[in-house]
Amino acid sequence: MKKTSPQQAIRDIQHFGEEGGVVPVIDVASTSTFLDPKDMERTFMGELQGCYLYSRHSNPTVNIFGKKMAAMESAEAALGVASGMAAIACTVDQIFLNEGVKKGHLIASRTVYGGTYALFKNVLPSRGIDVTFKEITDLKAIEAAIRPDTKVIYAETLSNPLLAVSDIKALSEICKRHHIKLVIDNTFTPMIVQPLLHGADVVIHSCTKYISGSSDFIAGAIVGTEKFIASLIDVNTGSVMLTGPVMDPRVAHELYLRLDHLELRMKAHSNMANFLANKMQAEKMPVIYPGLSVHPQHELLKKMMNKDFGFGGILTLECADADQARRLATKLQDEKFGLYAVSLGFSRTLMSCSAKSTSSEIPEEEQKEIGLTQGLLRFSIGYTGDPEVMWERFLKSYNKIIFN
Repeated sequence: MKKTSPQQAIRDIQHFGEEGGVVPVIDVASTSTFLDPKDMERTFMGELQGCYLYSRHSNPTVNIFGKKMAAMESAEAALGVASGMAAIACTVDQIFLNEGVKKGHLIASRTVYGGTYALFKNVLPSRGIDVTFKEITDLKAIEAAIRPDTKVIYAETLSNPLLAVSDIKALSEICKRHHIKLVIDNTFTPMIVQPLLHGADVVIHSCTKYISGSSDFIAGAIVGTEKFIASLIDVNTGSVMLTGPVMDPRVAHELYLRLDHLELRMKAHSNMANFLANKMQAEKMPVIYPGLSVHPQHELLKKMMNKDFGFGGILTLECADADQARRLATKLQDEKFGLYAVSLGFSRTLMSCSAKSTSSEIPEEEQKEIGLTQGLLRFSIGYTGDPEVMWERFLKSYNKIIFN
């Protein structure tokens, strides 16, 4: 059977409004009626599935958003939650709980989003979970770090902010040999890569980023098997049900609609980023972008990615130091090239000095070890504006700051 493309899979999900509207209604009820009291009791006991009980357990609008997310990732099921960090924390907690243990060991990529690093370094050990950070492209080191109590390998499809590409298939093979779970954060590459098709067990998204596309919501999603997603909302042991980081149905409704044009936005982000990265490379600027053939994992990403979506909208540029990076970003903001702000996936370009912002939770000594310099400027390239005009603004600002 021919594999369904992510854009077609999303297209084929359709829910109608109560009166036949072409979009579904928003169900904001916090609690639902049971016509038979015994059904409520059976739901609490886990004997009856598919009933709406309480919005911390499930909500019709959040559920239909989950169906679209699952379709996009070629998964059985998905669950919307309150943030990307909630998705990460609840996923890790649930995996260890489902394994019947309250403590153990997790292996994570050395280069991950700063909030993820802080959670793994500073919080998980207090819960009895040891964490080992390893270079995700060193497969031998990853496998050598596995212990008898290792339960999870955690990686990002594209690492934040150094843009290393995880070999998901190879990591999956390691996980299967040792009976552990592979969790992949796919925030940078929705639709571009479908990690479950390459062997991942669970996929995480910060929906705040590309899936929203407008920098106006905080949201997250967890994608995996029906069994795993159901375990997250179990009334007795579900990490989402019991800690409560649920998605607001109004947010779920907006994201449900925005998934329909995610395909167009991802292609537009990739096209603009690829155009600018090639221009920078031609000027011999120290640019890192996975779409450039000089990127060390360029061919690996080409093998994993879906056709026609490009290589994503994130690129980085090395400056001499943090001061030069800040001055360049300030000039670029003055020239209306982009905005100096954290996060990514917005229609306009966002810029930040990673070492001083979204990766500041990583100690400076460790930043040096992983190759994160103080002068690294991360760009989330937007798709608005004429490419040639945006390049002219960039080049003018770069020459002004770097060579003066």
